[in-house]
Amino acid sequence: MNLRELVSALNDFASPSLAESWDNVGLLVEPSPPHTVNTLFLTNDLTEEVMEEAVQKKADLVLSYHPPIFAPLKRVTWKTWKERLVVRALENRIGIYSPHTAYDAIPHGVNNWLTKGLGACTSVPLHPSTAPSSPAEDTHRVAFCADAEHLDAMLSKIKDIPEISCLTTLPVRVEGEEQTRVSLNCSQKALLEVVALLSQNSLLYHKTEILLLQKPPLPYTGMGRLCTLSEPVSLSDIIERIKAHLRLPHVRVAVGAGRTLESPVKKAALCAGSGSSVLKGTEADLYLTGEMSHHDVLDAVANGISVILCEHSNTERGFLSELRDALAIHLQNKINIVVSEKDRDPLQVA
Repeated sequence: MNLRELVSALNDFASPSLAESWDNVGLLVEPSPPHTVNTLFLTNDLTEEVMEEAVQKKADLVLSYHPPIFAPLKRVTWKTWKERLVVRALENRIGIYSPHTAYDAIPHGVNNWLTKGLGACTSVPLHPSTAPSSPAEDTHRVAFCADAEHLDAMLSKIKDIPEISCLTTLPVRVEGEEQTRVSLNCSQKALLEVVALLSQNSLLYHKTEILLLQKPPLPYTGMGRLCTLSEPVSLSDIIERIKAHLRLPHVRVAVGAGRTLESPVKKAALCAGSGSSVLKGTEADLYLTGEMSHHDVLDAVANGISVILCEHSNTERGFLSELRDALAIHLQNKINIVVSEKDRDPLQVA
């Protein structure tokens, strides 16, 4: 499968536009074209050990959930391990693609997989995603009425303002007078200029309407999940379910104030990876994530919310097997898909 065709298919599986604005997703390393992909190699973290495994298994493209290139590289030498990853990838004609938070947001992604550890439940995103291209970059709609005396001059000045779209005019009758209804969409920056322009004419300004344009939410898509269990389950039972789902011998637990291990859990908020910012302020019986800061754990406990921490990548890595099967169907079994055997969380209990 041609690399560019494969990247297009991966972007269709989970649009990079769903990723958080701070993230670095998509194709990060591209061998010189044309580049054919026969083997797609899946990993949660692309370490040097995992890269060597990818080379040995003759991978043509590594899909690394976490982007191995995050901070900009000023040079590509043999000095640092991340630079060496790029060198090794290019020397062996291996591309690198990262979906990261795009996979967190999609309905069939990492957070959805994590909810399965709770047992039977329904879930909704904690922070719903919105349609990325509707309505483009416009944030506001402005409408006002003008008579023939002011119309042409006003339209001429408005057309000189950048970041304005969908400018329309419509004849209307206002208080028995023939006027023109002007409507336009604009960015936040352009709105300030439009309002300043209209405020120079009090008659136009008093007839102005400003509407906030909101992008429609995407069903079941977004960051984190708020899960409602079909039946309340004790915290101790939830702990055992999570350990079994993640195949972990141990997890870290903080019991909420006024709660015990036998207290029932009906609502659980979860976020794969580092979930403090996503979970903060959510009303629930339990927070489930990979890692949280000490003070965020204290805040949750003080509010009667128990916390289960599993280490960052342990809440993500198990999704790779499910991803392999989903991508095999999505890609119509056109390529070989392999899951890394060397990928593992850097932390362990000693």
